[in-house]
Amino acid sequence: MLKRLLKKATSSAFLLGPRGTGKSTWIKHNFPDSIRYDLLNTSEFIRLSRQPSLLYDETIHLTPRTWVVIDEIQKVPGLLNEVHRIMEEKNIFFILSGSSARKLRSSNVNLLAGRATTFYLFPFVSKEVGFNFDLKNQITYGMLPLSFLSEKPKRFLKTYAETYLKEEIKEEALTRNIGNFARFLEVAARQNGQVTNVSSISRDAMVARQTVQGYFEILIDTLIGFWLHPWKLKRSTKQVSHPKFYFFDSGIVRSLSGRLAYPPLHEELGSLFETFILNELRAYLHYNDIEYPLYYWRSHGGNEVDIFLETSKGFLAIELKSTLVWERRYSKGLYRLREEIGKGKVKCLGVFLGERAVHMDGIDIYPAMQFLRLLWKNEIIR
Repeated sequence: MLKRLLKKATSSAFLLGPRGTGKSTWIKHNFPDSIRYDLLNTSEFIRLSRQPSLLYDETIHLTPRTWVVIDEIQKVPGLLNEVHRIMEEKNIFFILSGSSARKLRSSNVNLLAGRATTFYLFPFVSKEVGFNFDLKNQITYGMLPLSFLSEKPKRFLKTYAETYLKEEIKEEALTRNIGNFARFLEVAARQNGQVTNVSSISRDAMVARQTVQGYFEILIDTLIGFWLHPWKLKRSTKQVSHPKFYFFDSGIVRSLSGRLAYPPLHEELGSLFETFILNELRAYLHYNDIEYPLYYWRSHGGNEVDIFLETSKGFLAIELKSTLVWERRYSKGLYRLREEIGKGKVKCLGVFLGERAVHMDGIDIYPAMQFLRLLWKNEIIR
């Protein structure tokens, strides 16, 4: 088994992550002797739903600091009241895993008042699998464990959307009209990485604008995607203010968009590459307990930088291009941003699919694999 970078919890914790990221495998590896309740097991789900207090009766005899795991905790939110009581009385440690926080928040249940830390598990990242994999292949098929390790990743990815719609959306009753949501998913996946135009998506998916906004909330709550908001210069009054939406894995984008059977088009590859690198950055920040928000930047005139963040050492701007050759025009947004902030205040980088690093006009441009190696060696973000 590949070693995951998520550190083992030392006290009670929520472990969240999209379906298929390997939460159960991680738990079995790190807590092999724990007592486990699997709410995907129908009989377990039914008996604890009917009588949540059974959890208290079955664990109150345990010695302090014993580990108890509850998989898919969002299926029976009422169990959290019992978890809280057991933690208070017996100092039992819990790992509460799930692929959605929506029902937990919407049910007004006891979220343990900060007594449990929240951790997220991402798909595989480059450091976990080694840096010798075929990058273009993984941009196409993503980094979910069952996709990465499979000889036929298409087969797994084809079933992911069906499983997500059935088990996460339909069974959890997150929306009444599964057909509308399925159409929305395809349209949203085809617009992955673009500035989100809710009206356009509403028209293409044939659902109401307000419904589209609610559907995006479902994707966020089920950890299938995230918003990348624009960063605004304080002195600027003319900048783009709409966020971009990215899915959590490039392979899932291809599956949901209906493009899995075909080689990526040139216009697809750019957003897939951005999705891949962005999710590596998200995982890096989380696994290293770094709380720098990620943004993008775009001026009213159209100059853009794909990734922007403020670190303890200053600003960092990263432009991504899914090309084999870096042209000076690709740095236009970096030049403009550097002028706005001040040349000495922002570190500008380029990342592309070429083979050799380039230094051009004060900007370091790295091949993607070299960038990833430097990232995980803590040489990009400090």
